[in-house]
Amino acid sequence: MKEFSPIKEGKVREVYDNGDSLIIVATDRISAFDVILKNKVTKKGAILTQMSKFWFDFTKDIVPNHMISVDVKDMPEYFQTERFDGNSMLCKKLKMIPVECIVRGYITGSGWESYKETGKVCGIELPEGLKESDKLPEPIYTPTTKADLGDHDEHITLEESIEILEKEFPGRGEEYANKIKDCTIALYKKCAEYALSKGIIIADTKFEFGLDENGNVVLGDEMLTPDSSRFWPQEGYKPGQGQPSFDKQFVRDWLKANPDSDYNLPDEVLDKTVSKYKEAFLMLTGKEFDK
Repeated sequence: MKEFSPIKEGKVREVYDNGDSLIIVATDRISAFDVILKNKVTKKGAILTQMSKFWFDFTKDIVPNHMISVDVKDMPEYFQTERFDGNSMLCKKLKMIPVECIVRGYITGSGWESYKETGKVCGIELPEGLKESDKLPEPIYTPTTKADLGDHDEHITLEESIEILEKEFPGRGEEYANKIKDCTIALYKKCAEYALSKGIIIADTKFEFGLDENGNVVLGDEMLTPDSSRFWPQEGYKPGQGQPSFDKQFVRDWLKANPDSDYNLPDEVLDKTVSKYKEAFLMLTGKEFDK
C-alpha cells in the first residue's frame, strides 16, 4: 500500500497530493487567535467536512467547486481507515487565488470595533447609528491577504485586491477580482437566506477561490463551516450586544476570560463546542450528525 505524507499542513487541516487531485483532511485540531490549541475536539473535522459537502452541493449552480467525493472508497487505500473516514475530501487541483474573500452581512467582531472608531469597515462607509450585531443594509465585501501560518491576514480594498491579482495573473487581475467578489456576495446571499429559514443567522464568512486548468474561477477550501463563519441562532437574536453562537466564538470568549490558560481548554468547553457544531449541522441539513 502506498504511504502518503501531507504536502501542506495548516492550523487544522492537512493536504495530500493524489496525482491529478488532492485529498484535504479536516483534523480535530482547533485554533483561535491564530494559535493551535492543545486540545482536540472529537469529530469536529468530520462535521466540518460534511457541512462543506452540503454547501458545495447547494451552491454549484452559482459557481463550480473543487469537491469530487467525501467517500474514502473513492480515495487510495491509505485513506480507507477510520482516521480519515468522514473528515476527508477528494478535490480537484486548483491554482489558488491569493485573496481571502470575506463577506459581512451583520456588524460584529473587528468590523464593529472599526465602525465605532471610524464609521467604516475596511474603508467602506456605513450608515450612522448602527448597533452591534445589526444587519447591514447590504452584505459588504472585505477581502484580506492570505497570511502564512503564524502571521495575520491584512485587510485590503477591492482596488488593492485587483493590484495583487494583476501581479499574479497579468491582464486578468481586474476580471478575477470582480468575479470572486460577485461570487462571494451571491454565495452569501443564497446561503444566508436558506440558513435563516432554518433558524441560523450567518453573520459573516470567508470563501477561497482558485483557477482550474482552463482559467475558470472555482470555489475551493472549506465552505460555511463554524470554523470559517459566524453562525448565530435566530431565536433570541437581539442587536445592541454580542450574540451567542454556533462557532468558535465560544472558545474565543473562554480564552479571553482565561488569559492564563496557555491555550488549554477544559473538557466542558470542548463538549459544548462539539455539541454546538452538531446542533448547527442538524438545523442546516435536517440530519443528525452520525459519522
